[in-house]
Amino acid sequence: MHEGGSKRVRHHMGESRAEFAISGADRRFDEGPRAHLQDRPARDAEEERDIEEGEGDDDVGRGRAAQSDERQGEHEHREGLHDVGDPHDAGADVLLIEKMPDPGGISITSGGNVRIVEDAEEGFRHLQATNAATTPDPVLRALAAGMADIPAYFEKLARVSGATINRRQADGNYPFPGTKTFGYVSIDHVPGFDAERTYPFVSSYVPIHRAAGVRLFKVLEDNVSSRRLRIAFSTAAARLITGVQGEICGVMAERDGRVLAIKARRAVVLACGGFEANPDMQRQYWQEKPVLNAAYMGNTGDGILMAQAVGAALWHMWHYHGVYGFKHPDPAYPFGIRPKRLPDWIPGESARPDVKVPWIIVDRRGCRYMNEYQPYTQDTTWRAMAVFDGQSMTYPRIPSYMIMDEPGRAAYPIASPTFNDRRFKFAWSEKTLRELESRILRKCNSHSELAAAMKMREEVLAPTIAQWNAACEAGEDTAYGRPPTSMLKIATPPYYWAEVWPVCSNTHGGPVHDAEQRILNAFGEPIPRLFAAGELGGVFGHLYMSGGNLAECFVGGWTAGRNAALLTPWSPMHADVPPRSVFSQEVC
Repeated sequence: MHEGGSKRVRHHMGESRAEFAISGADRRFDEGPRAHLQDRPARDAEEERDIEEGEGDDDVGRGRAAQSDERQGEHEHREGLHDVGDPHDAGADVLLIEKMPDPGGISITSGGNVRIVEDAEEGFRHLQATNAATTPDPVLRALAAGMADIPAYFEKLARVSGATINRRQADGNYPFPGTKTFGYVSIDHVPGFDAERTYPFVSSYVPIHRAAGVRLFKVLEDNVSSRRLRIAFSTAAARLITGVQGEICGVMAERDGRVLAIKARRAVVLACGGFEANPDMQRQYWQEKPVLNAAYMGNTGDGILMAQAVGAALWHMWHYHGVYGFKHPDPAYPFGIRPKRLPDWIPGESARPDVKVPWIIVDRRGCRYMNEYQPYTQDTTWRAMAVFDGQSMTYPRIPSYMIMDEPGRAAYPIASPTFNDRRFKFAWSEKTLRELESRILRKCNSHSELAAAMKMREEVLAPTIAQWNAACEAGEDTAYGRPPTSMLKIATPPYYWAEVWPVCSNTHGGPVHDAEQRILNAFGEPIPRLFAAGELGGVFGHLYMSGGNLAECFVGGWTAGRNAALLTPWSPMHADVPPRSVFSQEVC
């Protein structure tokens, strides 16, 4: 029964089938699983009724319930499938709710390299330094300990697919204590796997048959299939349902215009990712604007809003993983385009001598203001753009301008489109990259033409280019410390330029959680039966570590899932349901 106004519907939630709900999915129940999951047997009539009437058990996330790290947010789906096996293996009944019509979130577009450590204590010391007192030590210790366990966990996952694993040492991104203990683990090969056919909605920054992110996700999906878990795509979690003591007992979800009340007998895990596809939240939490979304439209902050509504504290809302990048020439295209992925380097050590960066970045006056090839270019270069000028009342570095000459343009394609969206497709090749680049770059024959095209004064721009060329000849960038081996003169016309904007790959902010992945309120108290996983309130509050989000998807996912599965199922209780028409087993 529905009552209007500010009243709430008192919903008696009786016994239900699902114990653990993870939220974030986006595909219709009546459509069934994706094609490559259709070897799962069809649900019987009773099970179908249970889902239809709102009987689930334990997971909700990002407009998604019962999922791990990457979907409704990157990285949302980085949390999506990473955490569901453990609660199932512990005896819980798991329901995954995914908002979007296809799986993978942004994790499927990632590099697929998951951070690991040889020594958990050394890893903790490094994480502590990178976070600059923004994340409590127990949370960082838990992540470091989990990173030590990831290789064995990968071996277990890989057996289901017959996959082979690549494990290698790789220093942390910065020369802090413990950097040498880090490495990566990734999926090297999955027998019989055709990435293009299996995931036609994914376009990667490398040819998709080489993309480790899709191989990783394939292994995760195979593990979900082997456990015969229930998955609901195109089903968006909207509100958490609370009991009279404030405990979380379920989730309101929307599918095909209907509202479902889903009971979670043990707990709800929010694995909804971040808010990079929510411009309104960006405007509230970030000074710089606009910021373009790199890869995925599903991460709209749903899990953050749901957690806030039940009293969750927030952290790291300012911080995101991003780079300068391009707008697509078609204004209907919803994603920013990142530049070519450059190899990382460590401060105090030499960058690779074969890596050349043929451009400089200048502001709207025509002045250079950053090191264009930073140690982790894909993560930190947006920060120099986030400047507001109080006199002009503008952001003088948004947009900025990339400038190069003819030899520089010929070096390699500069654009790297990457996304998970069934509405678009980019067939990766040298030819298609060059064709896209030709629509982004604009050609001029002289400094005066460049200045006029970019609406700046030649007497400012020309000295900027001259100073850069002199630095290249001297072999030292005294202004911003760019690696000398990366520097190329801009001296041979024609010249090329393009606008560049801050581009966000994924956000780190969200609800605060403890080392057990329990979501905390503003007083540091756990909200009963509510957990977080993955990038929804990730641990990285100051400097990000490459592969770190994937690591926290796994570690946070299995931690949340195992702890949720240990909870005692609650007996029938009355719960508050938002004032809307609700399809459920019993509404009174």
